[in-house]
Amino acid sequence: MEGDFFHIREGRLLVRVRLTPNARRDAVAGVRVDAAGEAALRLKVRAVPEKGRANQAAVALLAKWLKVAKSRIGLHGGATSRTKTFAIAGPLDDVLPALRAMTEADVNEEHSRP
Repeated sequence: MEGDFFHIREGRLLVRVRLTPNARRDAVAGVRVDAAGEAALRLKVRAVPEKGRANQAAVALLAKWLKVAKSRIGLHGGATSRTKTFAIAGPLDDVLPALRAMTEADVNEEHSRP
């Protein structure tokens, strides 16, 4: 497994996300570890959790943060749950450094990609 909240399977990168809708602003807010010890990338989006709007906003935020096309990112699991898994297809060399850096960063700090 690559990191606590992401791993590579069958040529795709799977990223576990804890999504907070109705936030004041869109943000990548570090890594969260729950009571069971499961890590997830924390995303905050302004969109409401209706008709997939928050999921679409999460895809857009991930694409912007990782600097990849939105078409490379798809919801893999957890459509109606706050904890979701997103799959990122295509070359992974461009996204792995940002995710690896997040595993080393302070989990309580909001981050932007350099």
